[in-house]
Amino acid sequence: MADDAVTPDRRTGGIVIPDDWPGYSMDLFSYPAHYTGDLDRVFIPHGVIMDRTERLARNIMGDLGDHDIVVLCVLKGGYQFCADLVDGIKALSRNSNRTIPMRVHFIRLKSYLNDQSTEDLHILGAEDLSFLAGKNVLIVEAIVDTGKTMMTLLKHVEAFRPKMIKVAGLLVKRVPHNAACLPDYVGFEIPNCFVVGYALDYNEYFRDLDHICVISESGKRKYKI
Repeated sequence: MADDAVTPDRRTGGIVIPDDWPGYSMDLFSYPAHYTGDLDRVFIPHGVIMDRTERLARNIMGDLGDHDIVVLCVLKGGYQFCADLVDGIKALSRNSNRTIPMRVHFIRLKSYLNDQSTEDLHILGAEDLSFLAGKNVLIVEAIVDTGKTMMTLLKHVEAFRPKMIKVAGLLVKRVPHNAACLPDYVGFEIPNCFVVGYALDYNEYFRDLDHICVISESGKRKYKI
């Protein structure tokens, strides 16, 4: 990404991708042939995601090193980010005097229908989180938009009285009224557009795409339910 196109943001600490960011032509990258015509452009290449995730791992190690933590991975969209983030923390632990003993637990949130967030939020796997009592918790989420889903999850987790809660979010959408629930660790701040790939889906499609891309209108029509 060109230096004049993206900048760090003091509000979120993430890399800001501006509203007029053109992205990259799909022709410049390898991607599954079955998605030909379904994607408009590459928004964030996989290599950039990995580099940013490595930096977030370093930040987390600097803040939480030597503290036992429970990583709460939000499925399904967060599984790839969580796996790469945990791998980054593990690599730092192997090569440092500081270490983070980790346990990983998975929960699933569902609030989207097609490309629209709904008020109907389902939390699966979080019915009994009593083992979080007195623990340091790191919630790992792929994307935060309005923040309503994250606020609901935070209230649910807080009810089990953890010692501390931190949130790592790969993407934060630039939408009104989300400032009250920003993650502690942010990869990228992005415009309010619907993105897929790197485990982010559109009706369960595109999770097998390495890059984060913008879905085309024809792609939306093709996979709409």
